[in-house]
Parts: sequence; C-alpha cells; structure tokens
Amino acid sequence: MKTRNLLMACACALFTLAGQAQTQVIAHRGFWKAEGSAQNSIAGLKKAAEAKVYGSEFDVQLTADGVVVVNHDDAIDGLVIGETAYDKLKDLKLKNGEKLPTLADYLEAGKKLPDVQLILEIKPHKTKAQEDQIAETTVKMVKEYGLEKQVEYISFSMNICEQLARLTPKSEIAYLKSDIAPKDVKAKGANGIDYHYKAFEKHPEWVKEAHELGMKVNVWTVNNEKDMKKMIDLNVDYITTDQPLEAAALVAGK
Repeated sequence: MKTRNLLMACACALFTLAGQAQTQVIAHRGFWKAEGSAQNSIAGLKKAAEAKVYGSEFDVQLTADGVVVVNHDDAIDGLVIGETAYDKLKDLKLKNGEKLPTLADYLEAGKKLPDVQLILEIKPHKTKAQEDQIAETTVKMVKEYGLEKQVEYISFSMNICEQLARLTPKSEIAYLKSDIAPKDVKAKGANGIDYHYKAFEKHPEWVKEAHELGMKVNVWTVNNEKDMKKMIDLNVDYITTDQPLEAAALVAGK
C-alpha cells in the first residue's frame, strides 16, 4: 500500500510539473486578424473559440450612465465613453460592421462557447468611484450569467484588482502593469501576474517566484516568434498574442 501511494504521489507531481510547463495561448482582443473579425468583436471571440485557444481577451469601459461596453480605447468615433450615455454609443460600428458590444452581449455569446476562457480586462478609469462601480457591475453580471469559472479578470489598475479580490475572491485575478514583484501583487489579493514580455526579460526570476507563490503567469502582447520561444522556455502559463495560431503551433512543437 505504501508503495502504491508513493507511486501515485510521484505521478501527481509529474502531472503538476507537466501542467506548469504547458504554456497556453490567449487571443489578444479576440482572434481579430481572422476574416470577418475585428478587435473586441463577438466575431473575434467566436473565431478564438474555433481556433481552440485557451482564452479570448477583451476590454471593458463604463459609459456615463453606467453601462459596461466592450472597447479598448476610452473613446470611439470621437466620443469619450466615460462621458457619453450609452444611447449615443449603441449604434456605433466596429470595423467588421458589428455594433459596439455591451458586456451583456459578450457574456451571452461567451456562455455559448464554454471551451474558451473569457479574459476580461477592466480598463483604468479617471476616478476611483468609476473603477469601483465598473468592478462591482461587472462581477455582478458575470455571476448573473453563471460564468464565474469561465471568466478571468485582468487590469492595469491595482485598485480594480483589489476590488475584484474583495468581490470575487475565488476568481482568477491578474495585475497587468508589470512594475512590481509577484509577492507584492499577491499581498494586494490578486493571484496572478500578467506582464509585458520585456518585464520578464528584465526579471526572469519573477516567473519562478510567482509559481512558488501559487500564482499564474501570463505575458503580453507577444507577436514575434523569437520572443514567444523565450517566454515558452521561461514556462509562463499563458501567452497573449495577436498571432494565436502561430503561438499555438510553437507550443505544440516545443
């Protein structure tokens, strides 16, 4: 019995190590380079799911009247999202002809694609009150759709990460700003780092430190094959890229 237990423990350890070594791919703003797609579009989300990558990243902003919309920049067609009511934004079009999606639109589409993780980036806002509001509204919506396990959160704002840790402590929450060591991020309540690849070139030890703290490690936005290989060799958990098919091929051929 002792021998059997020892063998099982060794097998579990090997499985864990293998899992850590297997870098996975996240499509940056969806698979937007695919035909008929656009950045942060629902088509991009669907194309990412078709590509069978781990996740599809997207960005959210808060309108002046409290609607969460999916857009990277804080303005669209010359209108500042945070200063504009949703009614004035709702008919604006993305480059592929889609209407500007709301978070509700995105979550509804994502729920039909359970094999792709929804990597939800909450953008920094001008005031703490706005950040607190979008964090609370977003988490509430994710829970209403029953997507707590499918949605993972990222943000450049430490305040937003702290609010997320308070509102949804069991979720995956990663800090994006690339400026502090993993232990300092964990002390704030986040359980992952999602840093620019240049940060890991300067501090390669942060990957191991994060793993030793039980944290996940993502790297953005890696589009060059040479840089992808460096990050795969560092054993990062995820690579966020505008080239998801190329990154997936590299991972498969490791």
